[in-house]
Amino acid sequence: MPYYQHYSFDLWLTLIKSNPEFKIERAKYFHRHHNAHHKSVEEIAAIFRRVDLTVNAINEKTGKNIDADEMYLMVIDSIHHGQLNLDEVELPHLQTKMEELLFLYPPLLYSDVTFEALHRLKQKSGGTFSLLSNTGYITGKTLRKVLALHQLGDFFDFQLYSDETGMSKPNQAFFGVMLNNISICNPGKSIPLAGIIHVGDNPRNDTAAADAFGISSMLINSNQQTILNLIS
Repeated sequence: MPYYQHYSFDLWLTLIKSNPEFKIERAKYFHRHHNAHHKSVEEIAAIFRRVDLTVNAINEKTGKNIDADEMYLMVIDSIHHGQLNLDEVELPHLQTKMEELLFLYPPLLYSDVTFEALHRLKQKSGGTFSLLSNTGYITGKTLRKVLALHQLGDFFDFQLYSDETGMSKPNQAFFGVMLNNISICNPGKSIPLAGIIHVGDNPRNDTAAADAFGISSMLINSNQQTILNLIS
């Protein structure tokens, strides 16, 4: 595979994946602290999943972004059947508790070869790297800490998250922000669209969106290809 001048990566299910223990413990926390209707842990976990899927669909349809605090309020509202005064929810406290819980059960590298593959690709290509990621319950601010935990942060010249830009993939404007940042981190260079590739696991949000924008794309993990195909 030819080397590119700039590599853009999706994050979830491309470079990292959820720790299943976190989702279980999150549901248990809400079961203890936000559960006036005495729902089971399994019911609360199902509500989290339903809100996640709904928000993802809305963000992908509109190209905008529903933030993590709004998603948590949607979960709490659903648990209480719309009967709770949401003014009673202390959002800063909740956000702090969720971040603390996340780092007790942090996201995992997608595979054992993720770090080494990025390291080798950075050395061999000499290109610049970036992240272009939709967010959900976990904010871009926290995801930067996750990358630091796994020593991935230094690979990337910049990181773009939907909650910080107000745009979600496959919004073409989100890719436009990426293109502007590529120019900033490559001063004095003119990098053509053909010299840029976006790598991700989602056929719609990653590969089709990148193709529509006019840059190269590569689908990994959800098919027969892995990150190693970038350096094979």
